[in-house]
Amino acid sequence: MTKILLVEDDDSLGFVVKDNLEQEGYHIDLQITGKAGQKAFQENQYDICIFDVMLPEMDGFTLAEFVRSSGSDVPIIFLTAKSLKEDRIKGLKLGADDYLTKPFSIEELVLRIEAILKRTGKKTIAATNVHTIGKYVFDTKNLKLNFENEVQDLTHREADLLAFLVQNKNETQSREKILIAIWGDDDYFKGRSLDVFITRLRKYLNKDPNIKLTNVHGVGFRLDIG
Repeated sequence: MTKILLVEDDDSLGFVVKDNLEQEGYHIDLQITGKAGQKAFQENQYDICIFDVMLPEMDGFTLAEFVRSSGSDVPIIFLTAKSLKEDRIKGLKLGADDYLTKPFSIEELVLRIEAILKRTGKKTIAATNVHTIGKYVFDTKNLKLNFENEVQDLTHREADLLAFLVQNKNETQSREKILIAIWGDDDYFKGRSLDVFITRLRKYLNKDPNIKLTNVHGVGFRLDIG
């Protein structure tokens, strides 16, 4: 599972970001001071870091300098209430991968995270390689969906989408959330692609009557596993 270090001293924003990113399947380590973020970084391995710029004890820029001076190339996203060009330039010079100005939407943050993880080859949709889906066995690593003695080979996109739905089984997921998590964008054409992939997965899973991939009208989709 992708592990993210989030350092944000605003309790409300920190909770909202942590909660929403965990719903997207990420593991979030939330710290509220720069020093606490530094300690957490020293003691753990992360796939990406998200630092607020204005932090108590140690600001986000100084924390990023520490991360880079340690030899780590872990991706860093800065969050800031400032929109000053100088701050953005400073952050990028420190080796930041992206920069978001408050207020921002969670969807935008997720999109930025997905784009960075895809670029660095660290994107991980599923926390484990093998899932049981009713009478099926889903092997995410080898892109195979097994039903008794039958094996269905999956494309990477089909496997990513199915893994996302399995992680959020029995819960309705909006089209926008699915598109951003899997495609990194929620534009019209990718939405049409989503419909095609949902139809394929529904066909693959129709051998078990206890599994239903439902279109929730006007909202999104839900994978029900009885």
